[in-house]
Amino acid sequence: MRAETAVPATAVLGEGPTWDAAAGRLIWVDILASRVHTFDPVTGGRTVLATEQHVGAAKPRAGGGLVVNLRDGIGLYDAAGRFRWLRHEAVPGRRGNDAAVAPDGALWAGTMRYDEAPGGGTLARFAPDGRAGTVLAGVTVSNGTGWSPDGRRLYYVDSPTRRLDVFDIREDGLPTGRRPLAEVEPGAGYPDGLTVDADGCVWVALWDGGAVRRYTPGGALDRVVELPVRRPTACAFGGAGLRDLYITTARAGLAAPRQPAGSLLVLRDAGRGLCGPPFAG
Repeated sequence: MRAETAVPATAVLGEGPTWDAAAGRLIWVDILASRVHTFDPVTGGRTVLATEQHVGAAKPRAGGGLVVNLRDGIGLYDAAGRFRWLRHEAVPGRRGNDAAVAPDGALWAGTMRYDEAPGGGTLARFAPDGRAGTVLAGVTVSNGTGWSPDGRRLYYVDSPTRRLDVFDIREDGLPTGRRPLAEVEPGAGYPDGLTVDADGCVWVALWDGGAVRRYTPGGALDRVVELPVRRPTACAFGGAGLRDLYITTARAGLAAPRQPAGSLLVLRDAGRGLCGPPFAG
């Protein structure tokens, strides 16, 4: 299995690929350039939306538009591109990072400090009506978040821990029983964004590891795909049948970045993904 370049780009910090099933397109962001990108793999069509703040993640909304995890909170774009805040909560020195939509349509959004100070971030749940609750406090770099196919498990990454953690989901939708599923060994990079496939396995991108890995629900490493970049950031299935794995990449912190660093990569026919829900707000 070999990675191809789906979209040549020079993203500073490409992140958060998400398949928008209703529109038949992939959404991804360049966090530090404050850009939301879309890509239609059938037509090759691309769009770019400039946001007024650093944007950690962008997800489709039911009925059209986007929900975005910005520096100062959660914002909404409607189908016509008009913006409003769902929840504005500016914290000096902190920004939004990775996010995911839960099976019930709520947004789970992470934050981190720009200086990556230990414990300076959170993971919070945002209901469609804007009500918010902190799920995890004391996070450093809140990253990959995803649910098992039956919705009964949550997978989560706080990158400096080097762990991929798993929780059980209670009847009220909140997580409990946090425990390590797998740990990335020193020298192999740091776990970053993740996605869960239809077999219940977890794919995770390794920042500074130049690879994506697939772990079974039991935590066994069963696949490693080396990539032509040092800093892959996240991955998601998309395209026809959700069989292609798209991977965002970064140039941030590299002394002499070269293509395809900063581009959107794809692994053709890598598996079978899950169709995630849009944000219900």
